[in-house]
Amino acid sequence: MAFHRAAPAGAVCAFFVAAISATPVSLPPAPVAVRAAIHEVWAASPQVRRADAERRAALARADAAAQPLYNPSIQFEGENADVDRRTVGASLALDVTGKRRARMVEGDAEVRMREAAFAVARRDVAADWLKASTGAAYAREQRALGERRVALMRRFDELAEQRLRVGDIGAPERDLAALALGEAEIQQASLASQEAGALAAMAAIDGGASRRAADLSGSTLPDGAAVVPADAEDRPDLRLARAQQDRADAGVTVAQRARLPDPTVSLTGGRVRSGPRTDRVVGLSVAVPLPLLNSGRADVAAARADADAAFASRHAVALRSEATLVQARATYQALRNASVAFRQSRAAAFDERADTLGRLWQAGEIGTSDYLVQLKQSLDTALAGLALESQAWQAWFDYLAAAGRLTVWIDGTSQEPSA
Repeated sequence: MAFHRAAPAGAVCAFFVAAISATPVSLPPAPVAVRAAIHEVWAASPQVRRADAERRAALARADAAAQPLYNPSIQFEGENADVDRRTVGASLALDVTGKRRARMVEGDAEVRMREAAFAVARRDVAADWLKASTGAAYAREQRALGERRVALMRRFDELAEQRLRVGDIGAPERDLAALALGEAEIQQASLASQEAGALAAMAAIDGGASRRAADLSGSTLPDGAAVVPADAEDRPDLRLARAQQDRADAGVTVAQRARLPDPTVSLTGGRVRSGPRTDRVVGLSVAVPLPLLNSGRADVAAARADADAAFASRHAVALRSEATLVQARATYQALRNASVAFRQSRAAAFDERADTLGRLWQAGEIGTSDYLVQLKQSLDTALAGLALESQAWQAWFDYLAAAGRLTVWIDGTSQEPSA
């Protein structure tokens, strides 16, 4: 991620005023092929599957927390001595301190936390795969452009050899052609390596499950004004942080309730025979544990510290979310403007310049060194243009993720303006 020097306060205010007062533009949905590929990636991603399993586990734990806290117990007693005793007893601890209710609240908070974590996992996997896939698509175009460079240099080398034989050029110029071919082949190997690295990055995310690539090279970069950021509290990172804080707060209540002892009520009935006399007996007892050896205060203190940490983490996430959004918006706008300007300029007309340079060299209007310098400059500019467009698309994905709108763009759902 690129970092930029902070703009003056007035410029930032003017930026946001312009963004708010601009005419609303609808957010275009992702291409159908990209949307289908992302769903394949989600289905195959270990990260998404893990988050889904954790979500299902939280649901099961919430169901368990809703069950009664204590089970009844039954006891049989018999005694044969001077007095014969036969009794049956049943006991049950009563949740009079609200432990079950506290556990239910904690379970619901964990479910919300896992749901938010699942949404974050889907967003992160989608963003990472889209960036890797786009990088792979543009790396493929760069490799193809490099292959054209190698073909041009090879043809140039052959022509230089022919012109050397007829005396049109000297040996130094012939050597320049050979050196240019060798350099082009070395650079081509580097481009092929970059493409292999981009494909490996894709496979590391989806395991090679998706055979589609996010090839957006022929698409127009969307207008940044089309993105209406979600409310801060509705963005996936903030939702996760808020759920984590709710769960930590609920943990404090659970620890506090655990300190309070619950009574155990026992009911006993039976008969007692002493000589010829037989009596029926009924007993009722109440037992209350005394929190003397372990008062539970340390558990409460630990839970409160966890809650304080979750609160601080939520505040940090909120600050980071706003800063990331501002940076992502400015980065995308700058890269988009540069990419659009490049496409509209003559710098993008590589084929036309290469043909013109080739004709001028064969006609003897420019020398070999001038031809190589200008052709190299043209090719480097074309490669830089592809790299710029790739960076612009990756900045678009970062902007959507920072604004909480990446899944909206992928699924093509309606975008609700922030209140």
